[in-house]
Formats: sequence, C-alpha cells, structure tokens
Amino acid sequence: MKKKTKEILEILKETYPDAKCELNHETPFQLLVATILSAQTTDKKVNEVTETLFRDYPDLDAFLTLSNEELEERIKQIGLYRSKAKNLIMMCNQLKEKYDGEVPKTMEGITSLAGAGRKTANVVLSNAFGVPSIAVDTHVFRVSNLLGLADSDNVLEVEKQLQKELPKKEWSLAHHLLIFHGRRCCIARRPQCGVCPLAHLCKYKKQKDKEDKKIKKNTKF
Repeated sequence: MKKKTKEILEILKETYPDAKCELNHETPFQLLVATILSAQTTDKKVNEVTETLFRDYPDLDAFLTLSNEELEERIKQIGLYRSKAKNLIMMCNQLKEKYDGEVPKTMEGITSLAGAGRKTANVVLSNAFGVPSIAVDTHVFRVSNLLGLADSDNVLEVEKQLQKELPKKEWSLAHHLLIFHGRRCCIARRPQCGVCPLAHLCKYKKQKDKEDKKIKKNTKF
C-alpha cells in the first residue's frame, strides 16, 4: 500500500471511528431490499420508509403477500418507487423460486435478481456476509477520484483501481469511510476543503490551489 493511501486511511479511521452501513436492517433480506430502495434516494429517507415496512413485512414470506400496488403505497415517498416496487416483487419471487428463499452469497447470484446491480451486490456481500467488497456509489466514486485513489469516469474501473490500491482486508471499511467523508465533508458541489483533514493529500485541492494562485497572479487592480 502506498504511503499516501495508508495515511488517507489512517486519517479517515481517526475522523470517522463509527463508519458503518447506515441502512437500518436486521437480516440479509432486509439489507437487500433497503439497498435496492436506496438508489437515487438518501439512506435517511429509506430508513424512514423501512421502519414501518420491515415492522409489518419483516421477511420474504411476508413480502410475498404484498401486491405491487400495496408495495407502491408503502414506498411512495422514495424516488422511482413504481419501478422499485415492481423490481422488489420480482426479486422476492426469484428468491423463492431459484434460491430457496435465501439471499445468494455471490456476486453472480445477487446481480441475477431484479433491481440488483453490482453496487447492491457489493453492499450486501460486505455487510450481510462479511465478504471483502468495495461498493462504488456516488460518494465513493467522487471522493476516490478527488483524492487520487482512483482516476476514471467509469464506475467499474474505479472499483478495480480501489481494489488494487487498497489491501483486501480494508475494502469494506474503506467503502464506509469514503461514504462518511463524502456525506460529511467532501460534499458534492460544495466540498468543505477549508476544514478537510485530507486537504494536504487531496489531488483536487492541490489543483484548485494552483489555479487560484494563477488567477491571483494574472489579476491586476
């Protein structure tokens, strides 16, 4: 592991000692549902919806009693709720018919389910089954590129670069650390560079400072 990468991890661990999955869940099935619901929606909003959803429908068998319209009504506060409801109903039937009612423990198995892509699979594998994984969401994608841990505009390529850059035993925690930093400090469109504990290591900050100096030098009053 590079010296810079090691320092970034150490600082993030010190800054966010409580970094973890922020989607509330008690079982792999609940995490799978919550992660599918979280696409283009905040974890906070998902947790508000699943608080009552999981109370009334805690497992696969309970979900299978829901009609598409009933599920839509339960999750209508969430973006893209119609397509998500449709996918969740399909996914529940797939779990029952193909996987004996159990969430599969492989990337191939999870991504074969309706509504579940690679990011969802990595989240479930990491948090439900302890499989070292790096789920690249919008925060991980942005922060890793800004810090220089990755350099790509392709999500899968960023995942591969992070896997190469980070020790496998750190993958899952690094995912949470980057998300926490992206939500609390390196915020999209308004990064808090002035208070960022990683500013001295950040590729974006160095480029920004260089541009600011150039502008200042060429400005006459």
